[in-house]
Amino acid sequence: MLTSLQCVVVTPEKTVADQRAEFVALPLFDGEIGIAPGHTPMIGRLGCGELRIRGGERVTRFYVEGGFVEVLGEVVSVLTNRAVPAEELDAEVAYEQLDSTRRRPAHADEEFDDRDRLAGQFRAQIRVARRAHRTT
Repeated sequence: MLTSLQCVVVTPEKTVADQRAEFVALPLFDGEIGIAPGHTPMIGRLGCGELRIRGGERVTRFYVEGGFVEVLGEVVSVLTNRAVPAEELDAEVAYEQLDSTRRRPAHADEEFDDRDRLAGQFRAQIRVARRAHRTT
């Protein structure tokens, strides 16, 4: 029986993390999922939110923005457009961006969709930043 996982987080620019883990939690498009050793193989679509990688007493946190996750054997592969260490996020900056996005006029369906997508991303950044700064 497996006792740990290898979690690999890759963006188009670089490999952000490649570490052993006992548990990985990530935001799927329709909710959060937890992956432990022995998890069933799967592929899932990522949403925006917090990726947590727990190894021993340490929890590494990232804000991720879309992409896919694949679980196969003992490897959790996260392919995402963006992965930012949670401690590098600033909740106040994200809140200002959210406020600015909310004020942006939208007249067509596409503009409304873009505004809603951006607002969701900024709200997720705020949650991840607050949680990261609360636990450090």
